[in-house]
Amino acid sequence: MQLSGINTRFSAVSLALYTLFNSSVVFANDVNEIKKDQDLEVITIKSQRGLISYMSASGAKSDVPIIETPLSVSVLTQERIEDLGALTIQDAIGYVSGLYNGPYGVDTRGDWSVIRGVSPVQYLDGLKSLYGSYNNVRTNPYGLSQIEILKGPSSVLYGQGSIGGIVNLVSKKPEAETSGQLWGQVGNYSRKQVAGDITGALNDDESVLGRVVGLWRESDTQTDYVPDNSIVLSPSLTWYATDDTKITLLTNWQKNESGTSTSFLPHSGTILENENGKIPSNRFVSEPGFDRYDTEQASITAILEQNINADWQFKLAARYTDSHADYHTIYGWPPKFLEDGRSVKRVSYLSSADSRAIASDAQFHGNIITGNIEHTIVMGFDYQNAYTDNDSYSGLAGTLDLFDPQYGQVANLPTVDDIVDYDSSKVYQTGLYIQDSMKIADKWIVSTALRRDKATTNPENGKSESQYATTGRLGLMYLFDSGVSPYASYSESFEPLIGQDAYGNAFEPKTGEQVEAGLKYQPAGTEHLLTAAVYHIVEQNRTTSLPADQVGNANLIDPNGKIQQGEVTVKGIELEAQLAWDTVDVYASYAYTDGYVSQSNTLGEDGAELSALPDQQASIWSTWRPESLNGFKMGFGARYVGETSDGSAYVEMNNMVLNDPIKTDNYTLFDAMVGYDFDDYSFSLQAQNLTDKTVITSCLARGDCFYGQRRTVTANVRYKF
Repeated sequence: MQLSGINTRFSAVSLALYTLFNSSVVFANDVNEIKKDQDLEVITIKSQRGLISYMSASGAKSDVPIIETPLSVSVLTQERIEDLGALTIQDAIGYVSGLYNGPYGVDTRGDWSVIRGVSPVQYLDGLKSLYGSYNNVRTNPYGLSQIEILKGPSSVLYGQGSIGGIVNLVSKKPEAETSGQLWGQVGNYSRKQVAGDITGALNDDESVLGRVVGLWRESDTQTDYVPDNSIVLSPSLTWYATDDTKITLLTNWQKNESGTSTSFLPHSGTILENENGKIPSNRFVSEPGFDRYDTEQASITAILEQNINADWQFKLAARYTDSHADYHTIYGWPPKFLEDGRSVKRVSYLSSADSRAIASDAQFHGNIITGNIEHTIVMGFDYQNAYTDNDSYSGLAGTLDLFDPQYGQVANLPTVDDIVDYDSSKVYQTGLYIQDSMKIADKWIVSTALRRDKATTNPENGKSESQYATTGRLGLMYLFDSGVSPYASYSESFEPLIGQDAYGNAFEPKTGEQVEAGLKYQPAGTEHLLTAAVYHIVEQNRTTSLPADQVGNANLIDPNGKIQQGEVTVKGIELEAQLAWDTVDVYASYAYTDGYVSQSNTLGEDGAELSALPDQQASIWSTWRPESLNGFKMGFGARYVGETSDGSAYVEMNNMVLNDPIKTDNYTLFDAMVGYDFDDYSFSLQAQNLTDKTVITSCLARGDCFYGQRRTVTANVRYKF
């Protein structure tokens, strides 16, 4: 099914592409810091507390204010992340409208979220950062200056993108003014962490700038026997080679030590009653001393910005990443109890996974005026070259009583010598794009876009497979003098899927298209920003886990493989408000989302709701800094998550229900912060899930459920200089 009358290729419109991740300027009266880099003509505006001051960084391909963007964009600044007490990126994005963070509970292997019914693609400094599965380190938010979230299809800028959107992480970069921070933190689960960040000019004329960010952490987690240890070192350098040339080098080395915190616990004993009670949320299903998820990664990113003349600039960003992961785990599978109602069969899995990737993006930026039309043009070419190799072993590992586990009973645990050497995989992707944001008579915004992609896998071994896509975007917005900006847009997505499904059939690429209409409002003379959006998305060829009733199918090749559902429809409403006064700021959001299988293939079921997708969400966070108590601060937040479905369809035949989907209960969690700042010191106490509520974030049709994060408390002291 196509969106009627809209699936065109914009041949009659100037080819353009609008900005992605417009972490751009919010104009306001309450501004106390304005900096202008005369060399590169970039203006940065910061608000009084840095909470809603947005400027596009390397994730954006054009500097356009959010109020002038016919798309849904959210930006989290470093200060807001700090106020929330976010320990992970997953924590930081929990208050964004239409985004469900942690759909699969507490998972130390990575940061998961669902935006508009699907997991977004993760980028770092505008370049794709994750390739393959479980072979990368989990990025620490301390090394970021902000997080940018684009909602909806966005392939016209970066090629590989989902209908949900993209989460772009922006690294801290060198600054001319000398400043620094030392941070100490302790918390429950035996958490101990120290970190530091220092930046400044390295010579008298400030043509060379440097920065070093470092972190060390040792911690347990809410899952027994699972650590969360990390070491991060990120030096960076910026060199103003000439008045028109700026070169930035970002390096990162990170090592994490963790384990299996996600346990695939059965429905019985979690969401359903079990005569033995509830399975504890701290239950560990693997084996102590054997289990681990240890990752190490090194990367270097180079960014060149070159002024050609007053109207044109060239920008080149490129990154090389080398990652390795050792993964030893034992988990319950299938996720259902044996006849005793207490024990599950277990499977062992070992892998040695490597990933090496080159990602680059070359862009020409132009600013042209034709009559009463101001054009912001970006033309670019990007290239990705990703090598992944996952050698692994899988075997049976006995049973475990989930209500009274007795570890150490597995006779012969597998070792690294059992790992099988499988073929590696190499994927190349190239994309050519052009975009133009046209501002007409200072009132109308028209944006158009077109892009061509090619993705090829394994050309070296004679099994080459290529996938092609042409995607576009069209947006229209009107800027009223009152600060109200209504808009409408159409956009497309393309995500190559390389490999085969569980039945040995070659994957088809995922494609999607979205119609969105919205309203943005910034009251004159304020820092407030209010946005509203309605959208309708159709996606083809989404993958999903194999349903439990197909595990025994005689034609099955890979029991752990995926299948493609057919067509999925997602529609919804999103509201977001960022409000700032002298002593109080508020971040509030609401979202209604309806996602379902709208057209199945032979393996799917029409009408099945998408799994791990709340029907409604609402949140509010407020920080209070009273003038009468100079230095005192207090924050409080609430997050409401509606019910989710397990993804199965409701089927009724001959007055009998054959398949009744399982729904999780809605829940509300509370977060809080209290602190005091004086001189160069800052003290704070922060808590997530303040009431220590045990919640189930989602359950899946294959039979498993996931527990959410329990109460997490940290005490922090920061020294800033």
